[in-house]
Order: sequence, then C-alpha cells, then structure tokens
Amino acid sequence: MPETADLVVLLDDDGAPIGTAPREGVHTTDTPLHLAFSCHLVDDAGRTLVSRRALGKRSWPGVWTNSFCGHPRPDEAVEDAVRRHGRHELGIEVSDLAPLLPEFRYRAVDAAGVVENEVCPVFSARLAPGSPDPAPNPDEVAELAWVEVDDLLRMVERTPWALSPWLVGQVEGLRRLARVVQPGP
Repeated sequence: MPETADLVVLLDDDGAPIGTAPREGVHTTDTPLHLAFSCHLVDDAGRTLVSRRALGKRSWPGVWTNSFCGHPRPDEAVEDAVRRHGRHELGIEVSDLAPLLPEFRYRAVDAAGVVENEVCPVFSARLAPGSPDPAPNPDEVAELAWVEVDDLLRMVERTPWALSPWLVGQVEGLRRLARVVQPGP
C-alpha cells in the first residue's frame, strides 16, 4: 500500500494545502480543516442513491447521507478519489462525473463531540455502463435507498436531524440535481 494511502490533505483557511495527517486520527473534537468530497449518484429514472452510514463510523453513525463521500489522498485529483471511493464503498464504477457545489465547505459537531471540518466539493455521477449494482461495504454503509430528489429535499426540510449535516448543507446542489435529472416541461 502506498505511503500516502491513509493520509488526508490539511488546508489553511483559504483552502490551500499545508500538509497531511493520518485519516484515522484527523476526526476528533479539534479536527483541522481538510479536503474531502461528496457524491450524489443518479439513475436513469431521475433518482439519487442515499446511504445510511455504518453504525461503526466514528462520526454520525447510522445517519442517512449522500451516496458516498471520502477524502482525496495527497497528490490525488478529487475526481480520482470519487472514483476510488465509489469502488470501495459501493463496489461500482462511476461515469458522467460533474460538479454540483465545487466550493462547498462546512463545519459540524456530532453528539459525541467529533468535529467534521471540511472543504468538500460536491459531485453528481451515474453508474458507468457495465458497472454492477451498488453493493455496500458494511464498514462504510449500513443500507441504501434510491429516492426521488424532490423527496430527499422534503426530508432535508422536515427531518434534518436524521441526515448528515453535510447533506443538509448541500440543499442548493440537490436543487440543481433535481433540475438536471427531472427537467420541467
């Protein structure tokens, strides 16, 4: 395994890289700003895949969130990290990768005091032709559901406490996604 395989990219307040830290130790009660990404997988029916985080996750275990998310390694393009995590978390290959919220940034604290503090570009993607159906890695994902984007937007509005704070913060991107996958007349 390459030396950089388990490192995340640390960022300054302007979002510029300033170093690295081990992924396993970066999410604490004093998490430094670092680089991540989120991805919303869409299907031909105009639905998006939501995932429920594994119960063993350090932060926000068991909450529903975007299709998958993760951290680019040092010197890895964010788009390559999205593809790598699609394989790791869901056993899929992605295509049609497109930015939804390229400058998304958030900070949130979960009930146990663990902080998420990320510059987190948000993407949409589709299953690549010939890719298998999503099959969750149980270390990452407890369960999956394909949902209408408008239904997910209503869930964000009505029950934000049941969702990851980064998904709740991505409402603008979800609205854009709804226009792309379900264009009006």
